[in-house]
Amino acid sequence: MSNNLSPSIIVFDVNETLLDITTLEPLFARLFGDKHMLREWFAQLVLYSQTMTLSGLYTPFGELGVGALQMTADIHHVTLTDDDINELKERMSKMPAHPDAIPALTKLRDAGFRLMTLTNSASSASPTPLEKAGLSEFFEQSFSVEKVGKFKPAPETYQMVADELAVEMSDLCLVACHLWDTIGAQAVGCQGAFLTRPYNAMLPASNVPTPDFMASDLVALAEQIILDTQG
Repeated sequence: MSNNLSPSIIVFDVNETLLDITTLEPLFARLFGDKHMLREWFAQLVLYSQTMTLSGLYTPFGELGVGALQMTADIHHVTLTDDDINELKERMSKMPAHPDAIPALTKLRDAGFRLMTLTNSASSASPTPLEKAGLSEFFEQSFSVEKVGKFKPAPETYQMVADELAVEMSDLCLVACHLWDTIGAQAVGCQGAFLTRPYNAMLPASNVPTPDFMASDLVALAEQIILDTQG
């Protein structure tokens, strides 16, 4: 589904949307005996990042990630070592690109779209996670929420991108595999493209914005966006 305004700038979420967080699973399998504990940890990380923002507080995403691992370990009576925490940091810094990322980004770039990223993660020295994953060349700019000290889906995070690029919110389309991210973007006037990767789905409830584009594969999502613009 789409509206009459076609975006010219595609803004990508990074973690899980472009980079594959399942490469963290071996750590959770070793610590908790269940690789799916990754999802509990990630849910805690998202919950508490948003809690900090709603409370007017800010701690870098990576620090919250370590804290959420300790919280999850405490809940399940697991003892963490420094090596475990270092392994989390190491794995988070080296997440590979999903197989559909480069083909989709290539299609969008070739179709003339300007490509950006907007991530909850703090900026890092080169080589960045996007550079390590072979994706950085596709993006004109990479934005971090650290500049506004708030996590997505706070309105200020999306507004920052529009302000920095000197464009209208309607010029932006936010691509994410987290519905809370597309909800936030659409609520402030961006378009939303929802990528239904595993463990992510629609929320059937009143007043929840329906994404402008939706697909289970990034290439298919890119093709929808391109078709909408060309149409």
